[in-house]
Amino acid sequence: MIIYKPTPKIQAMTFDLDDTLYDNWPLIVEAEKGLLNFIAEEYPNASHLAKEDWQQYKRQALRDDPELFSDMGDLRRIILTKGLQESGYSGAKLTDAVKVCFDWFYFERSNFKVGEAECQLLEKLSQHMPLIAITNGNVNTQQIGLDGYFQQVLKASRQRPMKPHAHMFDEAANYLSVNRSSILHVGDNLEKDVWGAINAGFSSAWHACHRPMKIKNEPVKVLPHVEIHQLEELLAFI
Repeated sequence: MIIYKPTPKIQAMTFDLDDTLYDNWPLIVEAEKGLLNFIAEEYPNASHLAKEDWQQYKRQALRDDPELFSDMGDLRRIILTKGLQESGYSGAKLTDAVKVCFDWFYFERSNFKVGEAECQLLEKLSQHMPLIAITNGNVNTQQIGLDGYFQQVLKASRQRPMKPHAHMFDEAANYLSVNRSSILHVGDNLEKDVWGAINAGFSSAWHACHRPMKIKNEPVKVLPHVEIHQLEELLAFI
């Protein structure tokens, strides 16, 4: 652990999920590749669409509606609708196809279990203080084995702007009803997690599970309170 700034007595913790508790990017890549194959098999009229076509639909959707940056679910449904519609599907067939494809991807995107060590840590922490998850993603926390550890799971959406916006931090603070500086937010992103948490009045712990933690190589706006190399180091705050 590297301590950059002192923290008060920690009374609660909030956690980012993707890339903090598990390596998310390979899971997304595999689910995306699998979705293209699934669409080609189940909806052959759309089999000509390549990865770049879907990326173009995504870019256009975000240009048309920037709020979609905060809602991965709505964004994917809109992308699927556009691609399938332009491939000739319409009406009830289109509605059904979008739901089937979305459900397939969402299951595969969440088709893993968080490691035993991470779950054991969360179990120990939850016995001493309330824990809340704050994520910009939309992973199914029940499917990946995390539901039992968090009192709330806050996911970014149109109604909950993504971090570093203060909305989800404020919601967590209102639920916890403790001094904000006594809440330690743990996350991998030095802008979305660390900067967002500090701006919201939280203490912050930087931990990335999926890349070397060299702060000089990171886009830093503000230093975290602590840098955690092993999640078990969080037990020091009990």
